[in-house]
Amino acid sequence: MDKLELKGKWNELKGKVKQAHGDMTDDDLTYEEGKEDELYGRLQSKTGKTREQIIDWLRSL
Repeated sequence: MDKLELKGKWNELKGKVKQAHGDMTDDDLTYEEGKEDELYGRLQSKTGKTREQIIDWLRSL
């Protein structure tokens, strides 16, 4: 998932991520431009998935 794709869809995806993982907080899901790796890392630690699995999962939402 490239940076523009993530940035453009993040508000919509954030709600879907919260539905799928109720333990996610707004802090976990904070998107900051240029810090995509940190976001993926937080998602990885909460879900136990690899970066590639996270990207595939976000694309499927």
